[in-house]
Amino acid sequence: MAGPIGGGLGDDEPIAAINVVPLVDVILVVLIIFMVTAPLVLKPTIDINLPKAASGEASAPSPLNIAVSGDGKLSLNGQPTDLQVITAYISKLIAEKPETAAILQADKSVTLDRLTEIIDVVKTAGVKRVAFSIDKK
Repeated sequence: MAGPIGGGLGDDEPIAAINVVPLVDVILVVLIIFMVTAPLVLKPTIDINLPKAASGEASAPSPLNIAVSGDGKLSLNGQPTDLQVITAYISKLIAEKPETAAILQADKSVTLDRLTEIIDVVKTAGVKRVAFSIDKK
Protein backbone atom coordinates (compact mmCIF):
# COMPACT_ATOMS: atom_id res chain seq x y z
CA MET A 1 0.00 0.00 0.00
CA ALA A 2 1.29 3.43 -0.85
CA GLY A 3 2.01 5.75 2.00
CA PRO A 4 4.37 8.45 3.13
CA ILE A 5 8.01 7.50 3.33
CA GLY A 6 8.61 9.11 6.70
CA GLY A 7 6.00 6.91 8.35
CA GLY A 8 4.31 9.86 9.98
CA LEU A 9 1.28 8.44 11.77
CA GLY A 10 -0.20 11.80 12.62
CA ASP A 11 0.05 13.26 9.12
CA ASP A 12 -3.28 13.87 7.45
CA GLU A 13 -1.80 14.71 4.06
CA PRO A 14 -3.40 13.05 1.04
CA ILE A 15 -1.30 10.78 -1.17
CA ALA A 16 -0.37 13.00 -4.12
CA ALA A 17 1.79 10.57 -6.10
CA ILE A 18 0.48 8.98 -9.32
CA ASN A 19 0.99 5.26 -9.74
CA VAL A 20 2.34 4.90 -13.30
CA VAL A 21 2.43 1.09 -13.54
CA PRO A 22 -1.28 0.60 -14.42
CA LEU A 23 -1.00 3.36 -17.04
CA VAL A 24 1.95 1.60 -18.68
CA ASP A 25 0.01 -1.69 -18.67
CA VAL A 26 -2.95 -0.09 -20.43
CA ILE A 27 -0.72 1.58 -23.04
CA LEU A 28 1.05 -1.73 -23.78
CA VAL A 29 -2.29 -3.49 -24.28
CA VAL A 30 -3.45 -0.75 -26.67
CA LEU A 31 -0.15 -1.01 -28.56
CA ILE A 32 -0.55 -4.78 -28.94
CA ILE A 33 -4.11 -4.30 -30.22
CA PHE A 34 -2.88 -1.84 -32.86
CA MET A 35 -0.07 -4.17 -33.90
CA VAL A 36 -2.49 -7.08 -34.36
CA THR A 37 -5.14 -5.10 -36.27
CA ALA A 38 -2.80 -3.09 -38.54
CA PRO A 39 -2.32 -5.88 -41.13
CA LEU A 40 -6.09 -6.33 -41.36
CA VAL A 41 -6.55 -2.65 -42.19
CA LEU A 42 -3.90 -2.70 -44.93
CA LYS A 43 -5.66 -5.27 -47.12
CA PRO A 44 -6.69 -4.18 -50.63
CA THR A 45 -10.09 -2.57 -50.98
CA ILE A 46 -11.26 -4.75 -53.88
CA ASP A 47 -11.60 -8.50 -53.53
CA ILE A 48 -10.24 -10.08 -56.72
CA ASN A 49 -10.24 -13.74 -57.65
CA LEU A 50 -7.22 -13.83 -59.98
CA PRO A 51 -6.97 -16.46 -62.71
CA LYS A 52 -4.37 -19.19 -62.23
CA ALA A 53 -1.58 -20.07 -64.65
CA ALA A 54 1.36 -22.46 -64.53
CA SER A 55 3.75 -20.04 -66.20
CA GLY A 56 4.48 -16.54 -65.04
CA GLU A 57 7.17 -14.42 -63.46
CA ALA A 58 7.24 -12.25 -60.40
CA SER A 59 7.05 -8.60 -61.39
CA ALA A 60 8.68 -5.61 -59.80
CA PRO A 61 6.39 -3.27 -57.89
CA SER A 62 4.84 -0.68 -60.17
CA PRO A 63 3.45 2.75 -59.30
CA LEU A 64 0.53 1.93 -61.60
CA ASN A 65 -1.58 -0.98 -60.31
CA ILE A 66 -5.10 -1.19 -61.70
CA ALA A 67 -7.53 -3.70 -60.21
CA VAL A 68 -10.90 -4.71 -61.66
CA SER A 69 -13.38 -6.55 -59.45
CA GLY A 70 -15.87 -9.14 -60.67
CA ASP A 71 -18.62 -6.53 -60.90
CA GLY A 72 -16.40 -4.16 -62.94
CA LYS A 73 -15.40 -1.68 -60.21
CA LEU A 74 -11.96 -0.13 -60.69
CA SER A 75 -9.20 0.51 -58.17
CA LEU A 76 -5.99 2.47 -58.78
CA ASN A 77 -3.18 1.59 -56.35
CA GLY A 78 -5.75 0.30 -53.85
CA GLN A 79 -8.10 3.31 -54.02
CA PRO A 80 -11.53 3.11 -55.70
CA THR A 81 -11.56 5.17 -58.91
CA ASP A 82 -12.96 5.52 -62.43
CA LEU A 83 -11.51 5.69 -65.95
CA GLN A 84 -11.19 9.50 -66.03
CA VAL A 85 -9.09 9.56 -62.85
CA ILE A 86 -6.93 6.72 -64.21
CA THR A 87 -6.33 8.67 -67.44
CA ALA A 88 -5.31 11.82 -65.57
CA TYR A 89 -3.03 9.88 -63.20
CA ILE A 90 -1.33 8.02 -66.06
CA SER A 91 -0.76 11.23 -68.03
CA LYS A 92 0.92 12.82 -65.02
CA LEU A 93 2.95 9.67 -64.28
CA ILE A 94 4.10 9.20 -67.91
CA ALA A 95 5.30 12.83 -67.99
CA GLU A 96 7.63 12.02 -65.08
CA LYS A 97 8.57 8.42 -65.98
CA PRO A 98 7.91 7.56 -69.65
CA GLU A 99 8.83 3.87 -69.26
CA THR A 100 6.25 3.11 -66.56
CA ALA A 101 4.45 -0.22 -66.97
CA ALA A 102 0.91 -0.89 -65.80
CA ILE A 103 -0.02 -4.01 -63.84
CA LEU A 104 -3.62 -5.08 -64.38
CA GLN A 105 -5.28 -7.31 -61.79
CA ALA A 106 -8.61 -8.49 -63.14
CA ASP A 107 -11.05 -10.93 -61.59
CA LYS A 108 -11.49 -13.99 -63.77
CA SER A 109 -15.18 -13.20 -64.19
CA VAL A 110 -14.49 -9.80 -65.84
CA THR A 111 -15.60 -9.75 -69.46
CA LEU A 112 -13.22 -9.33 -72.36
CA ASP A 113 -15.13 -6.21 -73.39
CA ARG A 114 -14.41 -4.52 -70.02
CA LEU A 115 -10.73 -5.54 -70.09
CA THR A 116 -10.35 -4.22 -73.63
CA GLU A 117 -11.90 -0.91 -72.59
CA ILE A 118 -9.48 -0.54 -69.65
CA ILE A 119 -6.41 -1.53 -71.68
CA ASP A 120 -7.44 0.91 -74.41
CA VAL A 121 -7.65 3.76 -71.85
CA VAL A 122 -4.26 2.82 -70.37
CA LYS A 123 -2.54 2.57 -73.76
CA THR A 124 -4.15 5.79 -75.04
CA ALA A 125 -2.89 7.62 -71.95
CA GLY A 126 0.69 6.69 -72.90
CA VAL A 127 1.61 3.41 -71.19
CA LYS A 128 3.55 1.17 -73.56
CA ARG A 129 3.62 -2.01 -71.46
CA VAL A 130 0.68 -3.64 -69.68
CA ALA A 131 1.15 -6.81 -67.60
CA PHE A 132 -1.50 -9.06 -66.09
CA SER A 133 -1.30 -10.29 -62.53
CA ILE A 134 -2.07 -13.99 -61.98
CA ASP A 135 -1.94 -16.59 -59.21
CA LYS A 136 0.46 -19.50 -59.66
CA LYS A 137 -1.14 -22.96 -59.95
